[in-house]
Amino acid sequence: MLIKQLSIFVENKSGRLAEITAIIAQAGIDIRALSIADTTNFGILRLIVDKPNEAEQVLKAAGLTVSLTNVIAIGIPDKPGGFASAMKCLAKAGIGIEYMYAFISRDEERAYVILRVADNDRAIATLQQNNVEILAGDSVYTM
Repeated sequence: MLIKQLSIFVENKSGRLAEITAIIAQAGIDIRALSIADTTNFGILRLIVDKPNEAEQVLKAAGLTVSLTNVIAIGIPDKPGGFASAMKCLAKAGIGIEYMYAFISRDEERAYVILRVADNDRAIATLQQNNVEILAGDSVYTM
């Protein structure tokens, strides 16, 4: 039920993102979802890829600072209130969200979101109790 996410330290300079994504592409790794947060000097690129362990290895071999963390992927109805419903059940359980980002799939009826929380097991249990779809790694990596 947990998804492996790459977090890559990126210097905030022109062309750096192109270099990193080229390394991933040359290794035959497909990006499924991404988010980048930056400051003046650096950023953190967060990626969901189809081969996270291989991606970590090739990026580290290229001299990048990379870590793998576990996140949760949820599927929600793609209609008004679908997202709010999932967020409400976490809020009622007192589960805070560190960050999140959405990603695209070919399913027009569902929207998908990556969540990073402090307690994955508790968040998964809460979401499941509230009938929120939790995605397995294999399904996300192959979307």
